[in-house]
Amino acid sequence: MATVVEPTDRCMIPVVKGPQDYQAYRISPQDTNRLAIVFDPEMASTSLTFCVEIFDPGGKTPPNRHNIALEMFFVLKGEGIAICDGKAVPIHAGDSLLVPPTGIHEIHNTGPGRLYALCFMVPNEDFAELIRSGLPVELDAEDLAVLRRFDR
Repeated sequence: MATVVEPTDRCMIPVVKGPQDYQAYRISPQDTNRLAIVFDPEMASTSLTFCVEIFDPGGKTPPNRHNIALEMFFVLKGEGIAICDGKAVPIHAGDSLLVPPTGIHEIHNTGPGRLYALCFMVPNEDFAELIRSGLPVELDAEDLAVLRRFDR
């Protein structure tokens, strides 16, 4: 049986982006991780931020916390350690991590290569604005190879 879809007052045209469209930033010059914004409140018309976080070998995030936002990670490639409120767990490609609001957390790249993770923050809690206030950087060939779809 077919599903009947009722008309709405709002029609959103889907936005399709590829890795070549992502803008990456280092939040501060000494950071050893980069964040490539995929979608943010400006693009998605909703309070979420979705980015790819790229950690150089030995790289890490500074300890941080969010007052109301839930942060989720999905590891695409590499390995590391996630620490939340003093509890450390190893993370590898295919692992998911959920960080509750107010949890003081950090991620360390412990592998020999880069660590790549999808990162979702809901609600945004000024995360996209913090990223965009950093230094723009380019994604290199290795980054694009990890992010590029292989089914084309």
